[in-house]
Amino acid sequence: MTDPKDNVPNEDEPQVEGDATNAEQPEDLIEAEGPDVEVPTDAPAGGATDLSPEDEALLADAARGIAEDKLSTEDRDLVAEMRADMLRAQAELVNFRKRVERDREANREVAIAEVVRALLPALDDLTRAEAHGDLTEGPMQVIGQKIRGGFEKFKLVQIGEKGESFDPNIHEAIVQLPTPGATGQTVADVVEPGYKLGERVLRAAKVAVAVPA
Repeated sequence: MTDPKDNVPNEDEPQVEGDATNAEQPEDLIEAEGPDVEVPTDAPAGGATDLSPEDEALLADAARGIAEDKLSTEDRDLVAEMRADMLRAQAELVNFRKRVERDREANREVAIAEVVRALLPALDDLTRAEAHGDLTEGPMQVIGQKIRGGFEKFKLVQIGEKGESFDPNIHEAIVQLPTPGATGQTVADVVEPGYKLGERVLRAAKVAVAVPA
């Protein structure tokens, strides 16, 4: 028989709880946490600073020069030719844009000139009515002023005045009047006034020209 005393643990011996082989061992080492370090989120990558467009252009030119130094003579000639073609294409594009703008402005002036030329007979009627005193007062006077003001916005100018020298570019001679004492051709009378729109003559003035007798 087993003595019950044999099951009493010896107080002098150290007590071990559980199996030593079953003790929990940490699988991974836990690194000690150090102090928090704030890293700016807006810092440029690689520690680079923002460059101005001039600095970026200089860096690009320097990189291009280093790359071209490594090229052969044939490759350098090819690069130079391509660069010349690019500059030529840019110059042609600039000239094309200028030509388009110039043509657009010319077409606009032609369209305005055609509209104004079609309204010249009405302007002649206003001039005749004014000469007869029909535009001195009343609503017709206001209408005439508005119509003339609209033409002036397009730089419409009346040409042909009595006493000025005859100019075939702006005058159309209807009749020549031999005049004693006349030394040249001058406008003796304006039969119908002419008009210019800017530098464009819409209609030459019809005049009577005084010539030497």
